[in-house]
Amino acid sequence: MSTPNVNGGKRTNMPGKATVLALGKAFPQQLIPQEYLVEGYFRDTKCEDSVMKEKLERLCKTTTVKTRYTVMCKEILDKYPELTTEGSPTIQQRLEIANPAVLKMAIEASLACIKEWGRPVGDITHVVYVSSSEIRLPGGDLYLASQLGLRKDVGRVMLYFLGCYGGVSGLRVAKDIAENNPGSRVLLTTSETTILGYRPPNMSRPYDLVGAALFGDGAAAVIIGTDPLSDIESPFMELTYAVQQFLPGTHNVINGRLSEEGINFKLGRDLPQKIEENIEEFCKMLMEKADLKDYNDLFWAVHPGGPAILNRLESNLNLKPEKLQCSRKALMDYGNVSSNTIIYVMSYMREELKRRDDGEEWGLVLAFGPGITFEGILVRSLQ
Repeated sequence: MSTPNVNGGKRTNMPGKATVLALGKAFPQQLIPQEYLVEGYFRDTKCEDSVMKEKLERLCKTTTVKTRYTVMCKEILDKYPELTTEGSPTIQQRLEIANPAVLKMAIEASLACIKEWGRPVGDITHVVYVSSSEIRLPGGDLYLASQLGLRKDVGRVMLYFLGCYGGVSGLRVAKDIAENNPGSRVLLTTSETTILGYRPPNMSRPYDLVGAALFGDGAAAVIIGTDPLSDIESPFMELTYAVQQFLPGTHNVINGRLSEEGINFKLGRDLPQKIEENIEEFCKMLMEKADLKDYNDLFWAVHPGGPAILNRLESNLNLKPEKLQCSRKALMDYGNVSSNTIIYVMSYMREELKRRDDGEEWGLVLAFGPGITFEGILVRSLQ
């Protein structure tokens, strides 16, 4: 099942199908090279445990992350020294930092996306706002709509605390809105910070070290719509078919608890194995919609939760090494930025497909998170 290339090599979009029309990214100012992270983290938290320090150094090497952005900085720690004190009830302080930081990044990513899109901000009809990093009423969706100057009847949807699959959930919801509201233009914005989970290292919380070695901060945005205006809009991907699925009995494999001290995550060691055991059936279900058989005939945009998940996926499906190149690059350049990361992967994929003379038409967008929940979208390149 394929569609011929027209218009100078670009494929035509299917009428009524959601397409990705523009993309934007934003990051906090502080960039941390991975080789400097350990010294800075142990200095800032006043921890002198050499065993934990060595463990974090090993983790930093195995994550494959090279650089990450972070909201946390010296000014914040000077203002809120209690964040580095074990057991301090600091949820109020964390939200004082996280809520405005998440909104600021969301606005910047949205503005970058709208600029690329090239249409007036008033043409946005719906907002889908995704974050696992802020808590307030009203939510960030209202603040975002207000500060961007969106019209007051803009339809708003909030997706809170979905974790790593939130970005693909947002794409699925935006697709449904766009396809059921002809002429609509949906702004999907994701924004995340690790402020809620920042704390001193403690041997009783080994996953904190994994988080310190892996997670980063940032925001992303895309605009979704059907039937693009040929003289203004430039669609680069079509969202053909979307599925969400959870694995029964796995709700404790990824566990996040909010307390007076912030949010505490626990990650089961069997997460990569659970994904490996179920991913092939999930992918086949998506591929059947376009009568696709060979995994290596597709391009792959996979949320890089960590290198172990990518390695298992590559091995289980016998993917060629280059198939997960964009996911590995996003992990290397930004770390795991929760819901945002899939959009960073899609950004790299857009550039990769442009460079290929005869790139793959069909691809899969995948993410995994608490539940264990699988999110997947069968997509077409329009490059």
